Amino acid sequence: MGKIRITKQFAFETGHALYGYDGKCRNVHGHSYKLSVTVIGTPITDANHVKLGMVIDFGDLKKIVNQEIVDKFDHATVFNKNTPHKELAKELSERGHQIILADYQPTSENMVLDFAEKIKTRLPKGIELYALKLQETETSYAEWFAGDN
Repeated sequence: MGKIRITKQFAFETGHALYGYDGKCRNVHGHSYKLSVTVIGTPITDANHVKLGMVIDFGDLKKIVNQEIVDKFDHATVFNKNTPHKELAKELSERGHQIILADYQPTSENMVLDFAEKIKTRLPKGIELYALKLQETETSYAEWFAGDN
């Protein structure tokens, strides 16, 4: 049987600021992100398997992506850990806000790289991450493809 790609879409709200950037995005602001996760694998052919015909149960993929990405990033604010916003981040955190201090500049490009690594490690044997698309605005997105990496 041939390989099949399946895609599940997710949405979450995240704030960020780009440390050292020379434009408006150096200010704290937020986006309504849309994340499309595409995996590839061979559908299950065992007639006795409860997931016969599936590459992966969409519910199982949803659980992985929610645990690794959505639950952590939704309504959080992401800063580069080297940002001068550290005091702001500390104060917000002390007031109960979800703050992520990332090892990278929180651009869509770097976020999609981070998300790819997190998702890949959680996929079951025989299922591979094929592509990610992280849409930051209606007209702007970053994509990651396994074939490029």
